[in-house]
Amino acid sequence: MSWEENEISIHSNGGTEITKRSLQASLDTDLLQHFQIIPSRVRELSEDKIRILHFHDMPEEPDMKQLQDENYRNKFHKFVFSSNWQMEKFIMAHGMPLDEKMIVLETPIHPFTKHKKPNDSYVVNLVYFSTPQRGLEILVPVFEELSKGYTNIRLHVHSSFKIYGWDDLDAKFEPLYERIRQHPQMTYHGNTSQEELRKALENYHILAYPNIWPETSCRVLMESMSAGLLCIHPNFGALPDTSGGITSMYQMFADHNKHANMFYQCLEHAIKVVHQDEIQNYLGFVKAYADNRFQIDKVKLQWESTMRDLLQRYPDKTSRAIPGKQFIYRTS
Repeated sequence: MSWEENEISIHSNGGTEITKRSLQASLDTDLLQHFQIIPSRVRELSEDKIRILHFHDMPEEPDMKQLQDENYRNKFHKFVFSSNWQMEKFIMAHGMPLDEKMIVLETPIHPFTKHKKPNDSYVVNLVYFSTPQRGLEILVPVFEELSKGYTNIRLHVHSSFKIYGWDDLDAKFEPLYERIRQHPQMTYHGNTSQEELRKALENYHILAYPNIWPETSCRVLMESMSAGLLCIHPNFGALPDTSGGITSMYQMFADHNKHANMFYQCLEHAIKVVHQDEIQNYLGFVKAYADNRFQIDKVKLQWESTMRDLLQRYPDKTSRAIPGKQFIYRTS
């Protein structure tokens, strides 16, 4: 059975889905058959499997309140978190005990091959490749102002709710998309496949990510670090955890005007220095860090080690039984 799909995830190609599908394809098939791994949203529990709840959401999600109930927590054999920051948030929000059931297994990526960035005429390519509600409304006006003084910069926006199959939600951001389309130094690429995006990232220099959404882990940042981008982002959510504090991170402000001003200053500095040799050497260090920390082969071994320990502890159907239940448990 392994990783679950539900009515939302089945149509999605977001970071959660890329993560779980990559792991499922890489892990030992014989081992996986003993497990039911649920990415955040519980729909049903299988009596005969070892049940892992793999968190990708925030603790404020309505379904997560059930975790305050010890009887509900006892239905699972392991809780896997995507970051240390996320785990701490769940502990604080729901009083979950910090015990042997908890573990942080980070999001895996396929590291980018080493490549040389284009530097013809010192053009600087910026990129935003997340869903629009995470900060695009701050980025666009900041870039519009920067473009008045820097004719050598280009912004590439790969952003759409189509990645989750939520096409209707793009309507709210259509005016913003149109501003991008109409600007001579911006290009709106819309929803881009993972394969196409990875190729495009090799030609970009700066991740412009004024994030205002509390990320529980950030695949965008991991891939940007591995792709050799100079990453500009706030110290918000799990971004400091993900970055290891070695990216170009700035102080977050809840006030969007203050945030935009701080982001403008950091982005302008990045545009000026990104082609310098010392910065390129630094980005090589950032890439090596990300490739070592997040590479899928390493994360795969951590998952398999965790799962083998669980299989030793819960070797048969009797040991895996849901306490007080002898049937498949369904939530509303």
